Amino acid sequence: MRMTKSLFGALFFILAAGSAASAQEAIDKPRADAFDQRLFAGPLAPDTTYACFVRRYDAAHLAKHPKQKVAAMKLLVIAENPPDEKITNYSFPLGVKYRHRLGNFDSSGSCNHVIAENTGGEIRLGCGVDCEGGGLQVALSKDDRSAIIRLERIRIWQNDKPDDEAEDELVAGADDNIFRLDRAPNQECASLVTDRKELAVLRHK
Repeated sequence: MRMTKSLFGALFFILAAGSAASAQEAIDKPRADAFDQRLFAGPLAPDTTYACFVRRYDAAHLAKHPKQKVAAMKLLVIAENPPDEKITNYSFPLGVKYRHRLGNFDSSGSCNHVIAENTGGEIRLGCGVDCEGGGLQVALSKDDRSAIIRLERIRIWQNDKPDDEAEDELVAGADDNIFRLDRAPNQECASLVTDRKELAVLRHK
C-alpha cells in the first residue's frame, strides 16, 4: 500500500475512532467480544491481533460464474490495542487479483462492529475506505473457518502504478457481491503489509 493511502487512512482512522468506539459499546460489548473471539480464533492479544482469509478461485468455479471479475482475494483483519487507550481499533487491508486484468490491486480502511440488517441481529465488521471509497462487511461462516465478504463498491489501487493513475473501483455485479474466503496462516497475508515493523509483528503472530 502506498504512503499516501496510509496517510489518508490514518486521518480517517483518527476521525472514525470515536464513532467506532460508540458503535461497539452500543452493540453490546459481550456480543462484540464473542464475535472477536470467533473472527480471530481466540482472545485478542494485548497489542495486535491478526486474522487472514484467502481465496484463489479455480477454473471450475470461474467456469460456473462467468460474470465474476475477481480471480483471487486476500483479507487481513487487524485489531490493535494502543497503549493507554481503552478501545480496540479495527482495520483491514484487502488484496484483489482480477480474472481478465493484469496486476495486483489493494485497498485499506477502518472497521467497527455493526448490526447486519434483516439477519436477526447478526454482528459483523463494517469496514470503510476513506473519502467515500465504499467498503465491505465481514461476517463468519457457521464453523468460523471462512469469512463472508459482502460489498457493493470499494475503491482499490493498482500496486505498480503512481497514485494518480492507479485508482479504480471494484463494483459488485452478479457474481462479485459476496465472497467466501478461507482462514489461512497470517503469513499468507504478508504481501498486504508494507510497513516493516508491522510485517515483523505479523510474521511472529
